[in-house]
Amino acid sequence: MSEMTIAGYEPVSRWRFNWVLPALFRPRQAFDRIASADGAVWQTPITILVLATLIRTLVAGGLRAAAAASGQIPLPPGWEYYTPEQQAQFQQAMTATSGPVFTYLLPAVLAVLGVYLGWLLVGWILHLILTMVGGRGSSGQVLNLAAWAALPFAIRETVRLLAMWTQGELLAYPGLSGFAPADNGNLSIYLTSLLSFVDIYLIWHIVLLVAGVRAGENLSRPKRWMAVLLTVVGLTLLRALPALLAAQFSDLTVIRPFF
Repeated sequence: MSEMTIAGYEPVSRWRFNWVLPALFRPRQAFDRIASADGAVWQTPITILVLATLIRTLVAGGLRAAAAASGQIPLPPGWEYYTPEQQAQFQQAMTATSGPVFTYLLPAVLAVLGVYLGWLLVGWILHLILTMVGGRGSSGQVLNLAAWAALPFAIRETVRLLAMWTQGELLAYPGLSGFAPADNGNLSIYLTSLLSFVDIYLIWHIVLLVAGVRAGENLSRPKRWMAVLLTVVGLTLLRALPALLAAQFSDLTVIRPFF
């Protein structure tokens, strides 16, 4: 009877924590590995980003609660550009929504949803643009690359968390928002919100996305940069809109909720 040798089976884990530092600091080799991976390998970077965002949101909620207890109301970006009526309505709204649901629960839920939605939008839009310029990669591959390219945002959240923790107050002007033009009106509010997303971590994210596209697609350098910049710039412009909408809705009268 012939002998049969059976090779040992080693299960493949979805968690790739040993890829984190290479993805951040040696992206060329790391993204070659990520692009050639079979199946979904996005769980590790997205989990890290969710945890960092969630902790930063809860710390910010604690600072808001402490400020509200002492009679101080944290002000939104571009507060100085609000009209007196908008400022009064905002203060009323903050007073009416000072409970734990609005301080901790809703911001935490929105922050986690924002991480997943932001990652999916980057992946889907980038995949669409890459396909339009001749790319042949799959959407799953681009989602993997987009997830690992988002790791700089986890570092951003950690830095902001440490800054708030040590200073004991919310960040007044994150990113480049302090350079927004000092002018009254909706444009100043929008620019303040937009510039709050612009920092070294956004540039780092763009560089990693370009490295990921290079590893996953056989496209020229101009096409890679065009696809990445269209995706990131377009989504960043959209992310600044909620601050402008909040300023518009600040004219509404707020009735204190039951919770």
